[in-house]
Amino acid sequence: MNPPEAPLQAAVDARIAEVFSREAGRVLATLIRLLGDFDLAEEARQEAFAAALERWPLRGVPDNPSAWLIHVGRNKGIDRIRRHAVYRDVILREAASIGCEAVQGDEPDGAEVFGDDRLRLIFTCCHPALSPEARIALTLREVCGLTLQAVARAFLVHEDAMAQRLVRAKRKIRDAGIPYQTPDPSMFDERIDGVLSVIYAVFTEGYAATAGGELTDEGLCREAIRLGRLLDALLPGNAAVLGLVALMLLHDARRPARVSGSGNVVLLDEQDRTLWDRSQIAEGLELVERSLRSPAHVSRFAVEAAIAALHVQAADKSLTDWPQIVGLYEVLLRLHPTPVVELNHAAAVSMVDGPERALALVESIRARGEVSDYHLLHATRGKLLARLGRRSEALEAYRAALDGAKLDPERRFLGERIAELTEDGGGPNPAIRSDEVSAKLGGTRP
Repeated sequence: MNPPEAPLQAAVDARIAEVFSREAGRVLATLIRLLGDFDLAEEARQEAFAAALERWPLRGVPDNPSAWLIHVGRNKGIDRIRRHAVYRDVILREAASIGCEAVQGDEPDGAEVFGDDRLRLIFTCCHPALSPEARIALTLREVCGLTLQAVARAFLVHEDAMAQRLVRAKRKIRDAGIPYQTPDPSMFDERIDGVLSVIYAVFTEGYAATAGGELTDEGLCREAIRLGRLLDALLPGNAAVLGLVALMLLHDARRPARVSGSGNVVLLDEQDRTLWDRSQIAEGLELVERSLRSPAHVSRFAVEAAIAALHVQAADKSLTDWPQIVGLYEVLLRLHPTPVVELNHAAAVSMVDGPERALALVESIRARGEVSDYHLLHATRGKLLARLGRRSEALEAYRAALDGAKLDPERRFLGERIAELTEDGGGPNPAIRSDEVSAKLGGTRP
């Protein structure tokens, strides 16, 4: 068969890319269930994708691409089992018994409850037999498709360390025979914390990317908000869910104003507030109120949303209620004590009590060494040192931040701060607000 003409090839390539982006998580989770081994399922999925890249441009994309990938991946997995002489009758019987319903892509396990494949898979993968950290990291990497670098940044660890954690988690799944199946609704409560953290991590990677040339990814933000709304429909009135959806809406409302026309970072105080999405803000504020009024215990997401609400309610930067923001961060520290929350608290304290007290808080975080490579720690420290007139120390801190930053807009921003200190002897610099410090994934850290 002759290769397809260039326009047809381009259309097929675009369709393949769309299918892979949408279906990769579902295909993997199904293959895990069928083959009973995480690593084998990943290898089988990769081989199925390779086969699709070879065959679909010539034969066209199937009507049900996910069913095609599952069918081919299952066969590849069985072949691999046989080839490596680790075939076991029980595994082969399970794999061979999937029959027509899996080939047709019809997986009834809880589909009518969740109404969405990806949300169902997130619940499936947030298995309580794994540690909270492992289930979140594994789901972000395998189901949501975040890069290893993004997942590592979510937990503020090196990529090598995160890779090892993922290997250990998959080994535990295999050795303990943990089943990958949709949980019964009675099990939702024991998985909800992990599910919320996964959705928020997806949003945050869209709101402030880990690396690359763009600060934001609208698609990831929208997908996380969509999943949050579905979760609200699944668990109506859940205070934590309401708080998470509110938090995402309030942050996303400011997204258009966070990047200049040239692609540079625009900090909160300098944003054009007329660009903020007022309808999203109104919805987010209403959800914050509902979450805080819930008879259940206050959720950390509701507190974070309340902080975001104070920012967006200020008509002008001078009207921001920083004392109340500091108080809310102190509540958040009791609910979710992480180094990133501590850093956000210190940045807010600087707006109330001045840079000297805030710097002491930052230095105590730095001295513990838990987030010594976190570039926003060094950036915040550089800002505070510059405000105190300690120019050489501020330059050193900003350079450390630049060394750790992977996102091009952030690198340009930090380069500008270094240039200002170098050229004008340490004049005032744009403030790094607590809202901007929290733009990374550290909030998902267990």
